[in-house]
Amino acid sequence: MSVEFLQKNANSKPSRPGQLFYVIGPSGVGKDSLLNYARQQLGTAPVIFAHRYITRPPELQGENHIYLSETEFNNRLQRGCFKFDWSSHGWQYALGNEVDMWLQQGLNVVMNGSRGYLAEASRRHPEIIPVLITASEVNLRQRLIRRGRETAKGIEERIQRARAFSNLKHSNLVVIENDSTIEQAGDQLVSILWIQVGDE
Repeated sequence: MSVEFLQKNANSKPSRPGQLFYVIGPSGVGKDSLLNYARQQLGTAPVIFAHRYITRPPELQGENHIYLSETEFNNRLQRGCFKFDWSSHGWQYALGNEVDMWLQQGLNVVMNGSRGYLAEASRRHPEIIPVLITASEVNLRQRLIRRGRETAKGIEERIQRARAFSNLKHSNLVVIENDSTIEQAGDQLVSILWIQVGDE
């Protein structure tokens, strides 16, 4: 899909609400890299990449999220400001109600989700489209080792967790295998996020 095609169709007005894409995958699978690739390719398209609200302080090379203290997070949670919210590894995560406004404007919305929260996210938004990023255990282990964040034990725990979610089921599930180049898997993701709008 060329940049020229995206620019030519960027101002098209969909006749229906947008789709919510829930991108998930095990740690080390390359999910953040693929999301960044898709964000660059779809910069002029009617596709919004939602920022997550997280109680984890930002990192220079980490996700470009919106940091909230636990007090701020809980205040917003109690006041109904979040569409989705969950906890993982000691941190709290959320997506704001602005997601619904974007969807009603006919924009596709892409969010970085959690595999363990998929059932609840589907309950809250039945039309959700999960996009599962996968990779072979060999590649997953090598990427985790190169990343250097976890101990050997921690890496094996993440591999085990990946196995536990390998048979994830959902009626709208789309799977992308990220065992080759970022361009190959990234172009698949771009096509999935764009085709829902481009076919209008």
